[in-house]
Amino acid sequence: MLFDFGEIPGKECYKLLVSTVTPRPIAWVVSQDAQGQVNAGAFSFFNAFSGEPPVVGIGIGSYRPGQPKDTRANIRETGQFVVNLVSEANAEKMNITAIEFEHGVNELEQADLETLPSVRVKPPRIAESPVALECELMQIVDLGESGLVLGRVLAMHIHDEMVLDAEKHYIDTPKLKLVGRMHGRGWYARTSNLFEMPRIPVRDWKMKTR
Repeated sequence: MLFDFGEIPGKECYKLLVSTVTPRPIAWVVSQDAQGQVNAGAFSFFNAFSGEPPVVGIGIGSYRPGQPKDTRANIRETGQFVVNLVSEANAEKMNITAIEFEHGVNELEQADLETLPSVRVKPPRIAESPVALECELMQIVDLGESGLVLGRVLAMHIHDEMVLDAEKHYIDTPKLKLVGRMHGRGWYARTSNLFEMPRIPVRDWKMKTR
């Protein structure tokens, strides 16, 4: 079945993308405006795009035409944000912060979340999150009513019990028990069901000939 994106409405293109590009990691973003008012929101158009420099990207939409979501407005205004990763243990609280509250509501308070101070940026991090990335804005690429926020990671916090070897920077990734976004309005995936498939060195590959 061919779906020609030039022939179908944008809302239907979105539906096809989120139904197939799965699972998607979740950026649980804490930002604040110039007055220091804190905001939290969850976004699944998110991933890491570069290791050196360390860069993450988040697609953040608008409430309505001409009114970007508070997270994008705050990041554009202050140039700072924290990406917290979502584990099974805090998925329900993340879901609360995803409610479209009125402007000015502190989502962290509504979800009974604790915060800890960041070291390189002003927005705090979520204490319950096993991983938090302190970021500074590099660029916002405007994409219609959405914006691709590119941020440079300045510092990362990981819960001590998730670190296997600090000197070698080895992390117990399965122990993080992160969740990913799936399709529809409420489907998620656990990352605790894993399988291993080592990369094949080219020297070990027997080339096929016709």
